[in-house]
Amino acid sequence: MIRITTKTGDEGMTSLHGGSRVSKTHPRIEANGTLDELNALLGVCRAFIPVNDRRNQDLKQLQTSLMGIMSHIATPEDTNNPRKHDAEERTLWMEAEIERITTELNLKRHFVVPGGNLIAAHLQWARTVCRRAERQLWALHQIHPVNPQFLRMVNRMSDYLFLLAVSEMEQLQKQGNESAE
Repeated sequence: MIRITTKTGDEGMTSLHGGSRVSKTHPRIEANGTLDELNALLGVCRAFIPVNDRRNQDLKQLQTSLMGIMSHIATPEDTNNPRKHDAEERTLWMEAEIERITTELNLKRHFVVPGGNLIAAHLQWARTVCRRAERQLWALHQIHPVNPQFLRMVNRMSDYLFLLAVSEMEQLQKQGNESAE
């Protein structure tokens, strides 16, 4: 049985994979905390999207990929982490999706005010958390090398989330125009 309450963090320290202890404010922990927040927020986004909607499954795949990145970030360089990661594959997939959505939307360069509906608003929120996670990964990278594929994937993810939100807002506008006719 897993113990949830260990009391080992009561003095401001936590364990990395492999057992080494670091401050709860260590850049590794900060980056992982924000990736965890992003992952949870993607779960909230999925809660607003029907289970049989492709976007729901796509976001779930991103959540799984984020969990893999978190595992690697929690592993110090001197600890062997044999897990492979799908960051490169997921990045290529997002780039294709970004191209597809951009073409469908015929985007023009302009700022978008977040909102529209709960899905769009939460996707925009997830985008901002993703950007923060990226900044924290870069801060970590300055002291401890981070796999460049992870940095690229998180960068693409914020673009992808932005486009999902804009796409959702456009769908709302189309529905509103159709109901007004």
